[in-house]
Amino acid sequence: MNRLSDWHIMGALAVAGVVLPFLAPGLITQLSFLWLMVVFALTWDMLGGRMGYNSFGNIVFFGIGCYAAAVVQRDAGLPYFEALALGLALGAVLAVAAALLFGAALLGIRGHYFAIGTLGLGIAAAEIAAGWDYVGAGSGMALPLYPGALGQREFFFCFSLFAVSIVCFLSLRWLYGTRFGLALNAIRDDHDKADAMGLRTTQIKVFAWCIVAFFLAISGGLAANMIGFIDPRDVAFAGATFGVWMVLMAILGGKGTLWGPVLGAIVFHVTQELFWTYLLGWQRVALGLLIVVIVVFFPQGIMGWIAERRAAREGAAP
Repeated sequence: MNRLSDWHIMGALAVAGVVLPFLAPGLITQLSFLWLMVVFALTWDMLGGRMGYNSFGNIVFFGIGCYAAAVVQRDAGLPYFEALALGLALGAVLAVAAALLFGAALLGIRGHYFAIGTLGLGIAAAEIAAGWDYVGAGSGMALPLYPGALGQREFFFCFSLFAVSIVCFLSLRWLYGTRFGLALNAIRDDHDKADAMGLRTTQIKVFAWCIVAFFLAISGGLAANMIGFIDPRDVAFAGATFGVWMVLMAILGGKGTLWGPVLGAIVFHVTQELFWTYLLGWQRVALGLLIVVIVVFFPQGIMGWIAERRAAREGAAP
């Protein structure tokens, strides 16, 4: 996309994000989850698409954000919004620290070994949370009630998650245009050559994972408050749903592209909601078939398919 159309699309999405909650208040929860899905897809693509490291452990940072916000709000004795802000900040710090710790251990390995290692990380985190009484263990944690008037809660978290998705998109857009973005691509294309060129590949990979952890932790704290309850396996460390969906959304839209994860998140989320509405009882079967269709027929994603069709048309033009 050229720069002009890029800004036009961003402007249209920004207007839609502000206006849609007022035009369709009955869909405000679905809109909130849409912005969450956009953050999931964008952050996964930073490693999986831009750097070539397919991670199944990003959900750990989301879970850290969920629990950090909940614990602070429960124990700090502060008013709701002050406790929420402190919880989000603490969650971001803890998630970045976890990314530094686990990144130093895991990002030295490559390929399927890295993917399997991160999968184990997510499973271990879910089991720890499910057995830790301080955070409710398997019974989960309830979040405090929103203090505003009836209906304000949904608007607050919808616009908060929308703001996080916008900041995430613009931050990654800027980073991909810097030398750091070029370094990510160099690691993806040929790790050994990147090492030989003098790039500090391990530090670059760890820094990228820290950025991912930051945005996922912030969105985790907001999502936990929006849902109102944290289940360790179904919300915080939901590897079988959120952890897989973030991969699928990036692949569906087109890995390694700026707009691909956004487009993939929108298409996937809308399709999923339609399945849940019109295929009651068969929605999981339909979702499973959708996953198969994405992997088999859209390995290059929607953006890749569009680029191929455009190239074919231009090549056939006289």
